Order: sequence, then structure tokens, then C-alpha cells
Amino acid sequence: MNKNVLFIGIIAIGVILFVYNQENPQVRKPISNPLLTEFNGVHDFAAIKPGHIKRATRYVLESADRMLDDILQNPDQSRTFENTLVAIDDLYAKIESVWSPGYLMGYTHTEKVIRDEGLESSRTIQKYLTDLSLNEDLYNAVVAFSRTSEAIGLSGYKKKYLEDTMLDYKRSGFELPKEERDKVKTIFNELSDLGIAFSKNISDFQDTLYVTEAEVEGLPESYKQERLQADGRYAIDMPYPSYVPFMEFSESDGAREQLQFKYKNRAKESNLSVLDDIISKRRELVEVLGYSSYAEYRTEDRMAKNPENVWNFENDLKQQVRPKGQLDVNEMLKIKSKRTGTEATVIEPWEAGFYFNKVLKENYDLDPEEVRQYFEFHNVTQGLFTIYQQLFGVWFKEVENPSVWHEDVLMYEVYDRDSRNLIGRFYLDMFPRPNKYGHAAAFSVTMGKMTDNGYQKPATALVCNFPKPSEFQPSLLTHDNVETYFHEFGHLVHGVLTEASLMSHAGTSVPRDFVEAPSQMLENWVWQKESLSLFAKHYETGDVIPDELLNKMIAAKNVNSGTRTLQQIFYGVLDFTLHDGFDPAGETSTTDIVNKLQNEITFYPMQKGTHMQAAFGHLNGYGAAYYGYMWSKVFAQDMFSVFEENGIMDAETGRRYRDVILGKGGTKDPLDLVREFLGREPNSEAFTRSLGL
Repeated sequence: MNKNVLFIGIIAIGVILFVYNQENPQVRKPISNPLLTEFNGVHDFAAIKPGHIKRATRYVLESADRMLDDILQNPDQSRTFENTLVAIDDLYAKIESVWSPGYLMGYTHTEKVIRDEGLESSRTIQKYLTDLSLNEDLYNAVVAFSRTSEAIGLSGYKKKYLEDTMLDYKRSGFELPKEERDKVKTIFNELSDLGIAFSKNISDFQDTLYVTEAEVEGLPESYKQERLQADGRYAIDMPYPSYVPFMEFSESDGAREQLQFKYKNRAKESNLSVLDDIISKRRELVEVLGYSSYAEYRTEDRMAKNPENVWNFENDLKQQVRPKGQLDVNEMLKIKSKRTGTEATVIEPWEAGFYFNKVLKENYDLDPEEVRQYFEFHNVTQGLFTIYQQLFGVWFKEVENPSVWHEDVLMYEVYDRDSRNLIGRFYLDMFPRPNKYGHAAAFSVTMGKMTDNGYQKPATALVCNFPKPSEFQPSLLTHDNVETYFHEFGHLVHGVLTEASLMSHAGTSVPRDFVEAPSQMLENWVWQKESLSLFAKHYETGDVIPDELLNKMIAAKNVNSGTRTLQQIFYGVLDFTLHDGFDPAGETSTTDIVNKLQNEITFYPMQKGTHMQAAFGHLNGYGAAYYGYMWSKVFAQDMFSVFEENGIMDAETGRRYRDVILGKGGTKDPLDLVREFLGREPNSEAFTRSLGL
């Protein structure tokens, strides 16, 4: 089940007002609650007040209780797919309708009380879902249906949903005695609390490095002006638009070292122990369930199937990529030696971004600051819209004066180009602010699903942290920012263009080691002349990016492809190592593991005294699944090869991609979807070619 939802209630004259829910008169529905919309209604985010999320959460959980009662009251001999399996999906959808928007508010709302309420709602809902997954009466109802002639004759998405449901029950401990299942329930609830605490500690953490004029040498004037303090120093904080440029352009080795030390110690005081507790609880969980490790548990229902396949994948990829990584480092060492006047043998981690840019400038005559001039945020947005609309046969319409949670947030409707019918909606929350989610992600707002009233229109919010326009210059994106934008918007369209009948299969409800593939595939459009020429325009003159500069960018595409891929392998191996036999109660700490693996896998030695794992949020959300980033990249590049063959703006290929990959979501095994789109068995040729190997 996905993890995003919403809720709301209203206080009038000091009394909470309710109306009867017409669908089920036993449950009273709060009126004027921004999170409780009518069918296919729009959330009134701007109207959210303290208490709304809490009351909406209570309402949907009470409604879910009634829906559960209805499912259980059906006699076993009368069980059907509709009154049992679809009814369970309906129950999940009811909860999701508040969980998704509430979770989004937990990471984006400007008021702390509402953020806290959103996260508390998520905790409450996750505990409810844990109880539901361990409800013996519901399990027996599904088992009873599974024995009917209808169940035995199921095919397609219906058969898959039943099989997935039965596997989920096995993974929840239903082959165990009740006492053991109660232990599983307790552990799931404890893990829910720990996971939310881990993420919140990262979001809440703030730190700043104050540097001198000499230490900002090399940085653009606009960057310096935005951070200049009254005492003449410059304030460099931790969000990407501040951190990344400083690490890439500051000529001060010492200041970069200090900033990275702070960055890699984010949430250290609070999260090191939380991470240990998460790993310990996961170990405890799989011991009860009978798995050898959490890694085995997590891969069972993924494309990888087992830990051995993941280890083989990571180790094989490492061996393929290491020679390219060594070549990348050698290029940087030459420039470092020349700059320092000594024979350099090591690139320190706080030097990696800096010397990467030096390589671009000196060996390819490519200046990232010059490139930024051609990627103004609004131009990029319009170009991205043009590409996605043409490929997928849709058009986007901006909503005027939308009800949103911050003035920067934009809202759009998505229409099918042929039928002119409304398909769904999306929100763009693209600039940093205090206490906002610090990375880039697509958050579900409403999940797609077929209902008695018609199809529930999905909605997704894209949350990023790109440089905000200032009085000194507009929002100018790095090329990496543009790639991130195309990637995350890929998740967005995966959610919005779904056609799955069940919410449990809708959009990105696919195995975690495939969920990145559709988005990674769409990153390729930021490396093609044909697509870049649509939106890469100088922010002052409006001139399209010249071929000379484009050629330099494309030529430099695989600069550091080896070191970057090794960094991703390091993240995946770190995550898998912590979940495949590691015991935090032993003599080895997570910091010891980070040190060992970073020094073994990457060419950048670990910075002493740092604890990057404390703010590596994917250790919570992905847990033994981060390998999926590189795993899915293989399928992504293979799928892109079809566009390379037919034309990157070919609408027919794009529409087929929409129908086969995006529209079907989790209705079929992802390997079958990829085979259907490719018209052949997948292979890794396009992937290795994309790395310049």
C-alpha cells in the first residue's frame, strides 16, 4: 500500500460539527473539512487548520471499521472477488484518501503544528494498517474466497491481486501461531514510529556555516549576494541550492571540508541510535517470520527475488565500472596536481565536486555556470511540459488561484488530448523553505481507482528544492537540476496516467526495484539536442542554447560516470550490508560499515568524524531496496533504446509507453511489461553504453 493521505474537520462555535455519511449512516462525517472531499473533488489545502488532519483521520478509520464489518459479514459460501477483494481495496482507498494529503502536509506545510499533525496521522494510520494486515477474520475471509471456483478461475490483474494478497499474509506471519503474530504486530508498530522519527529528525535539522569573502571565491555573484550577512560574512546552509554550488565552486579547500563535515553529520545526535533501533527491529521481525535476513524478506516480492541476485548484480557492476572510475579519478588528479604544485594521489570527498567541474572546464571547456544561463526554471518547465504532452498524448492546464499550502505552489489539470477528458491533477512545490522536505520526490495526493461513480482522478504533488528566484536573478537550474526535474516528473506522470482498476495496482504501486525505471528512462531527454532545443534558452537574450555548447555537454556526459555509478553502488551495498547479517548490537557500528565500504568501493576516502548514514533517509524508506536504483536503470535504458530507434519525440512510441508501462502500473509483473514494450527479452547493452563503457 502506498503511503500518503489526508484529513480534516471543522470547529464552529467551539463544537465539532458532523453530518451523516450517506454511504454508511453509522459513521458521522465532519463537515467543511478540507481533506474530506467529494468524489473527484479538489482539496482545499489553504483552509487546513490545526485539528483538521486529526479529525479526518479519525473519520476514515471509523469508516474503515464499518467497511471491514461489511466484508466480514458475508457468508463464506457467498464470497466473490467483488465483495471481498475489491471491498478490501475500497477500504484501503478510503484510508489513503486522508493518509496521502496528510502525509504531504507533514513534510511541506509552513505551520509546525500541522506538520506534526500530518506525521502523527501517518503514525496512527500505519498502526491501523498493521492491525488490519494481521486481522485473522479478514485473512480467513480471503482464504475462503481463494477456495471458490471464481477465485480458481481468475486471470489477469484479478489473479495477481489475489496472489499478492496471499503472499502479503504469509509475510505478515499468518503461517505462525497467534502469539508470534502478536509479536509481528508490535514490531511493525514500533518500526512505524522509528521510521517517522528518523525522517522527521532529518527534515527538522538545520545548520549553517559562516564563511569569509575569501572562502566564497569562485562562486557566482548572485549566490554570494543572496547569502551576504550584515557582518560581511556569508551564510551557507544545508539545502541543495546552497550546499551543492559551494561544494562545486568554492576555491577554499578548507571551507568545503568544513561544510561537508557539517552536511555529513546532519541529524547525527538524534538518528544514529534511531537507525540502530530500526535495524535491530527489522532483525527481530524476520527472526519471528522465519527469514534469514531482512534482505531476504525484502527481495522476496521484488524483481530480484533473493539477496544472492542482488549481491551478484552489485559485485558484477562494480567490477565493470571500476576501471572507468579510475580513469575519472586520474583526470581529476592531474588537475589537482597542477593546481597544488604537488603530486596528488587522492581526491578527498570534499574535493570531488570541485575537481569534477575543473575537468569539465579545462578538458571540455564546459562551464556549469554558463550552462545554467540556459536553464531558467519557467523555460525548463514549459519545455518539459511540451515533451511530456507530445509523448503521452495529454495537455496540462494551469489552475488559476488554486487552494495550496504555500504561495509558491502551482496546480495543473491533466487532460487526454484525444478525448479532451480530465485525467488527473498535479501540484508543483519547487523551491526550498525552512522545515520543508529537503530532497526531491513525488508525493501521492489521490490514488487512481475505478469506483461505482467512475474513475477516481489521481493527483500527485512534485516537491523539489531548486534555486528560488531572487531580486538578483531568476531561478537558474544546473543541468543536474534539470535531470532531477525530468526524473521526478516521471514519477508524477506514472501516478497521474494510471488506468489500473484497483488502487493497490495504481501508478507507482509496482515492485520497489522497478519503480525508478519509468522515471530514469525519462532522464534521457535532457541529453538530446532535439529535446533540449525546445527549452534551453538564455534567460536574458532568449537565444536557444548554441550547438557548440550542446556538443560540449553531450561530449562531457560521461565525465565521472564511473565515480558516480560507484557512489550509487556504495549506497546500495551499504543499505544491503546493514540488512543482510549486520547486528548493531555487536562490536561493529554503522559508522564502521560506512568507513569500510566507502573506502573499498569508491575512490574517495571517508571523511573522518562524519556519519552520513544519520541523514541517509533511504535507509528508512528503502531499507534493503536501494539497490533498485541501479537495478532499474538497466531496464530504463533498454526501454529508451526503443525511442532512440523510433525517434525521441515519436508520439506513437510515447503513447505505447504510456499504455504499457505507465497505465498498467502493478497489474502485471514488471518484467512482462518491459517485454511487452520492447517486443523482446530485456538486456543490459543500452545501460553499459549509457555509461560510456
